[in-house]
Amino acid sequence: MDEMVQVIGENEARVNVTYDGVNADMRDAVSFASSDGDVKRWVTEALVTGSLPGMAAKPNADLNNFVVDRFAATEARPYQLIQVRPKTAFGA
Repeated sequence: MDEMVQVIGENEARVNVTYDGVNADMRDAVSFASSDGDVKRWVTEALVTGSLPGMAAKPNADLNNFVVDRFAATEARPYQLIQVRPKTAFGA
């Protein structure tokens, strides 16, 4: 089983971030019930400090116009997912 899946508890979620065209996962899982504001605050801190694997630090990171999407676990992805991404012209 994938290590990433093993460390995510039943009420937790992996946080995936897309910023400046780069995509990365936060190192630690968070509560799936966390508020959008909390998630954005944690992601902003990770962006500013450069603690997202494979993503350079973004000292001026601003997530004001970003959305937070939540996805339940599926058979193909057996853990919950929170995605933080920019709004797009095709967004719902």
